[in-house]
Parts: sequence; structure tokens; C-alpha cells
Amino acid sequence: MSQRLSRGRPAIGVVGFLVVMEFGSGALQGWFSPLLAAIGQQFEVGAGALNWVSAMYMLMTVACVPILAKLGDMFGHKRLLVVATALVAAGSLVVAFAPTFEVFLLGRALQAPLAAFLPLEFAIVRARDERSASRSIGVLVGALTLGAAIGSLLSGLLFGATGDLTIVLLIPAVFIALCVPVVVLLVPETAVRKRGRVDIVGAALLTIGLLAILTGISNAGTWGWGDPRTLTLILGGAAVLAVWVIVERRIADPLVDLAMLTRGGIGLPIIASLLFGAQTYGGQTASFLWLLGNSARDGYGLGIPPAAAGGVIVLYALAAFLGTLFGDRLARWMSPRRAVAIAGATAAVSFALMILSAGVAVLFVASMALGGVSAGVLLAVLPAVVVRNAPADSVGIASALFNTARTAAGAAAGAVFALVMTLFVTTADDGATAVVRSTPSSFIAVWAICLVISLVLAAIGLRMRVAASAEPRHDSASSPAHEPIEER
Repeated sequence: MSQRLSRGRPAIGVVGFLVVMEFGSGALQGWFSPLLAAIGQQFEVGAGALNWVSAMYMLMTVACVPILAKLGDMFGHKRLLVVATALVAAGSLVVAFAPTFEVFLLGRALQAPLAAFLPLEFAIVRARDERSASRSIGVLVGALTLGAAIGSLLSGLLFGATGDLTIVLLIPAVFIALCVPVVVLLVPETAVRKRGRVDIVGAALLTIGLLAILTGISNAGTWGWGDPRTLTLILGGAAVLAVWVIVERRIADPLVDLAMLTRGGIGLPIIASLLFGAQTYGGQTASFLWLLGNSARDGYGLGIPPAAAGGVIVLYALAAFLGTLFGDRLARWMSPRRAVAIAGATAAVSFALMILSAGVAVLFVASMALGGVSAGVLLAVLPAVVVRNAPADSVGIASALFNTARTAAGAAAGAVFALVMTLFVTTADDGATAVVRSTPSSFIAVWAICLVISLVLAAIGLRMRVAASAEPRHDSASSPAHEPIEER
């Protein structure tokens, strides 16, 4: 029998409300890619400026998600979920009615708390019924993944049918706005609280350090990796993070309890999240470019038309959705750490097959789909391990660190892989000017790096510890009595 919630609602009902929210969250995250050209035309900006549509959202998630999640641990996860949902709704309305591109980017920044939904929801489902939390997490992540696929498809179709960008952007805004009263009225509050004061200094240092590093890496392709601006931002950000570690070790109520990372069974899953973000999100650009490239024109690729390539992207997302549904069952059958190891090894096989079948469209797409299933399993199992290992009063911040690590690693890997691809280029003469083109070797190099990363991820999966007890744990992992027991 599932636990009963406050106000008489079963746990499955609460998860159902949150699933609808995550489906909408995923749809909003996938909503903008098909609309970039229309956004550029409406605001009369070029491709370089349009990069900020994604970059602004990504950078602000790094800044706000850990803070919102920590505040949820301290003041209530439902309360902060309401705040995050209201901010996203406001940002979505700003985006829909923005008179200028600058205001549009402000709206994208206000949408960043969208990435805090999952960490706050993870804490809610664990507090409601810890025994079914892993299954609930898989369902939530699956809804997010499916929503992203449908959102990408639906926004393009709606714009094609209406031709009105404002109307298309207003649809997710209305949906998110309707979620606010749903959370207020139908989602119960958690009871466990993290005592202490808000670590303003730690929050500021973590935010500044991460933003500096990611801004430097994101702009390295334009500025150059040796440019003083790039080096200053990356090295300066690293120095700020070093100061942050010192501060967090010395204050009584840190933003992040570093003992939880080093001795609480959270550190290795977060490292796995970094590797997962790097190999999945960092390598996706190369894979999709290969689909679109024409070997006669570009010197690489399969020459798949854009519409068909969009179908492949949806197929990949659906494969990931199936992986999220299968992930919890796999973890229950063979233990979470073995499930992570199997998923990492499967990802390595996927990249190996992509290298071997790069010239055969059907086999290449099938290899990508296999990688999608692997990604779905990791998306379901890794956060469940984090939630299971985290102290009951720190589930929000632990989940936020996991999500932030994955996002930051994906963004950084994309920039690094772009640099790798520039090392394998050729110059072609089109009769008027010399044209620099990527070669097949540049793509193979990226996939080979992703293959190695996947194998390292599989090895780390085998070394992870997973808490065996389903009983809530209220203190930090600094006490040996609260260290996770390794499953065998």
C-alpha cells in the first residue's frame, strides 16, 4: 500500500500532478529550437545573437538552481516550487510579448528557474513515499524527456500553421501560469527542514565562479582559447570556486555541505553526471551535424533533409523516454550501480557503432537511438541514487548539484568538442575563395572521445555506493552512521 498524503491524497496523485508539470517543463525547454529563425527575423538579429536564446537560459540556470533548491531545503520545497513556477510563468509572458530582443533575453533569464522544478520535485516525492521515490523519479524524468520531444515538434507545426510568433510563444506561458494554482492547491508541503542561515556568501561565490567559467568556455570559439578574456574568465572562475570551497569548509551553515559530497555517497554520482552531460549533450551537435551534412557539398555527412533530421531528433528523444521508463526496473533487477555501468557501456557501444556505420544512414540512426535508450536509463537512475543517498534535509541541494553539473558539463563539452573539430579540417577551393571544411575525422574524434568518457562513466557506476535503507536520514553524511551502505 502506498503512503497516504496530507489532505487524503495518495502519493501517486501527487506524482501525477508533478508529471504534468514536468511534461510542460520539457515542452518549454524544447519549444525554442524550431523558432530560432523566426525569432531572428522578428527582432532583426543574426545567428551570433541568437546563440544567446539558449546561452542566457543555461547561464542563469547555473546561477539560480542551487540557490532555489537550498532555499527549498530550508523553507519548504512546495513553497519554492510555487516561487519557481511563478517566475517561469512571468518570464514566459515577457518572452511572448517582448518588444525588443533585449527584453526577450530578460524573459529567457526569468525562465531559468524551470530547471529547479526537478530538484524540488525529487525532494517532494522522496518525502511523500521514500520506497517508491526511485520509480517516481523515473516517471518525472520520462515526462520531461517526452515533453521536450513533443515541444520541439509542436512549436514548429504551430508556427507553420499560424505564422504568428507571439501566439506560439504564448501557449507555454499560459500552461505554466495554470501550473501555479495547481501547485498551491494540490501539492503538499514537505516537513523536514535544513536548519541554519542562508549562506549568501557561498551562493554568490558559487554563482560567480560557475558563470565566469561557462562564459569563458562558451565564448572561446569566438574569442579564441588563448584570448585574454577567455583565460581571465576561466582561470578567474576557477580561483573563485577555490575560494568558495575554503569558505564552505569554514562556515557553520554552508550552501553545500562538502562532507555530503566527499563521504555521503553524493560525490561519485555527481562526477558521473558530469561525464554523462559531456558525452550526451556535448556530442549531440556533432551527431546532428553529421545527419545534415552532404558529403558532396560539405565533405562529410549523410545528406538527410532537415525535416527527416528533425524526425531523427524526435526518435532519439522517444528512445530516451523509453530508457527512463526501463531505468528503474533495471536498477531494481540488478542494483542501481550495475544499471549505471550497463548504461555507460551501452553508450560506448553506441558511439563505436556510429564510428563504424557513419556512412550508412539506417545503421547510424539506429546507433543514435541506442544511445538515446542509454541516456534515458542514466537520466532515471543517477538522480534516484542522489536522492536516495542524500540526507533527508538536503535532497533539494543534492539534486540541484546533480542537475547543474550535467548542464554545465554539456555546455563546456560542446565548446571543447568544437575546438577538437577545428583540428581536423581541410581547405577546399570553390573557384573564388578558399573554404575551410570539417572532415569525417573531426566527427570520429568527437565520437571516440565520447566513447572513452562513456567507459569511464561505466567504471564509476560500479564504484558508487547506494544507501540500502529506506528510512529517512536527517543529518549530513559527516557521521559514519549515516554513510550509505554499498549494495552488492
